[in-house]
Amino acid sequence: MNSFTFEGFERATGVAGTRNHLLVLSPTGLTTPLGRRIAGRLRGAIALGTGHGSGLLGEDAAIHARCLAGMATHPNVGAVLVIGADALRIDPLVEAAEAAGRPVAGLCLDDFGHDALSLGDAALRAAAGLLKTISRQGRTRLPASQLALGLECGRSDPSSGLIANPLVGHMADAVTDAGGTAIFAETTEWLGAEALLTARAASPEIAAAIRNAALRREQRAIAEGMDLTYNNPSLTNIQAGLTTIEEKSLGAIAKSGSRTIEGVLAYGETPPAAGLWAMDAAAYAPESLTGFTAAGCNLALFTTGVGNSYTSALMPTIKLTANPETARRITAQLDFTAEAVFSGDEPMERAARRLIDQIAATASGELTFGEILSDCDEVIGRYGAAL
Repeated sequence: MNSFTFEGFERATGVAGTRNHLLVLSPTGLTTPLGRRIAGRLRGAIALGTGHGSGLLGEDAAIHARCLAGMATHPNVGAVLVIGADALRIDPLVEAAEAAGRPVAGLCLDDFGHDALSLGDAALRAAAGLLKTISRQGRTRLPASQLALGLECGRSDPSSGLIANPLVGHMADAVTDAGGTAIFAETTEWLGAEALLTARAASPEIAAAIRNAALRREQRAIAEGMDLTYNNPSLTNIQAGLTTIEEKSLGAIAKSGSRTIEGVLAYGETPPAAGLWAMDAAAYAPESLTGFTAAGCNLALFTTGVGNSYTSALMPTIKLTANPETARRITAQLDFTAEAVFSGDEPMERAARRLIDQIAATASGELTFGEILSDCDEVIGRYGAAL
């Protein structure tokens, strides 16, 4: 499949911005509502944050720090306003944004006598200035090597594994062949398909990491007395025709395409190089998509069988299906349909060319339905108790 280009915002990291948002970022739950109020006053601003703060411990604290820094430096973020309870929480994010070359301002409650209204007024003024600055930036023609795709599926059915996920796999191959990046996750949905993934690992050590990541998820479920049936696959999956985790996994991993797997990333970890990467992450879409966001993916492909409206706030999320009934029923949620491939009326290769065109258009600024309807968020995964 020939390479392609798109119109994006060039970044020093080599992964382009497909958007140029002002991000209002709150690393503490105390100021997250204020962040939403500020962003609500500003055209094109996005408010993100966490409901947590100083009580996070160990792995949770490290993951939140990594994910928040990933949001502050995300390729689709043109400038950042960081607000928080104190300098201890905001300074590392301000420094990360500055190092990434982003215009940034940081304000905290401690500097305003703990008066959220005073902080809000100053923050709104600072944010307006940042938005003015990035409004002067324009798109430029860029190669597909500057794309980083997050690959997701949700509320799957047999059409997902048969058509939609293999179609996304073609996109993973096309982008990585062009020198770009693709990441797949949903570790629970490697169970039963581990041998197919490990056969594509770049080394025996990476193959072992894939097996061990899947085994840890399975052992965690067993330790909690959980039968994966009715959890993954969910009741919705089962009603749609997927009855075992093995059936779901064999369809799910088709999103990864056919190329060599370069390594296994931790949740929210940025890949050290281009290529195809696995991420050890929860299967639940809000957490999984945020793992891709924090890792620096600038666009997501999200397949669904029966319908799933959730999308990422920072990555334009192309929602697609191959289920003919779903394609007819949900018209303001799906950005791409391949029901003609499912019915045998369109070759997979032609649908792949159409999807390449859709990726290029979306990366160049065409809005997805998730963006239009603001049916989006970012949710950082949690792994333990807090103080």
